[in-house]
Amino acid sequence: MTARAERPAFYAPRGAGVARDLVAVLHPPYTAWHLSYVALGAAAASSFHLNRLGWALGAFFLAVGVAAHALDELHDRPLRTRLSNRTLIALATAGLGGACAIGVGGAVAVSATLVPFVLVGAFLVLAYDLEWLGGRFHTDWTFALAWGGFPALTGFWVCALRVEVPGLLVAAACTMLSLAQRRLSTPVRELRRRTASVAGEQRLTDGRVLELSAARLLVPLEGALRATWFGLVLLAAGLVVLRA
Repeated sequence: MTARAERPAFYAPRGAGVARDLVAVLHPPYTAWHLSYVALGAAAASSFHLNRLGWALGAFFLAVGVAAHALDELHDRPLRTRLSNRTLIALATAGLGGACAIGVGGAVAVSATLVPFVLVGAFLVLAYDLEWLGGRFHTDWTFALAWGGFPALTGFWVCALRVEVPGLLVAAACTMLSLAQRRLSTPVRELRRRTASVAGEQRLTDGRVLELSAARLLVPLEGALRATWFGLVLLAAGLVVLRA
């Protein structure tokens, strides 16, 4: 089976056009996945502020959903969109600028302790997606900390404004969940985007022989990714409703 002909991601819309490309670049399931970490962190705080969480979600949507993903597409076109470099740069600039503006506003209105989170967040977006220092920041663990632990810790701090054990535990858990996402999505990207063909067979102990194909290898990996992102969004929504 030729895997290169498949969609570059299971969530990429079929067909062509600017709307399709914009949706693909936003990586909707993964963006929602990482936004759920922000909500989980906030829900773990001893004091819960829905309005602060809303602004934090907006900032992370702009920084991760828009800016980071636009820079990733600009780097090597993994989603094979036809968006111009100028468009992607504009999306990245607007996204990261908007996120930083929200962060600065939060530092003024809520607490100056949010400033380090703004600076670290902007650095992570640029260092990871632009692969600074020869890609030293573009690793599985950097991904896990930047898009898992950091969003959860930020969501927690926005509400609590102090260190609490539940927030640290949730941030650690989100780091590991993000690492699991990375370990699942890496072979998926390889199969969908960089595999010309798959050949071979699997022999079972009962004598059956199963033909290997890219589609067959993708099913359990993408099934786990689909179930996990949706489950985490539901979990985060349930905890936010509970705290609100």
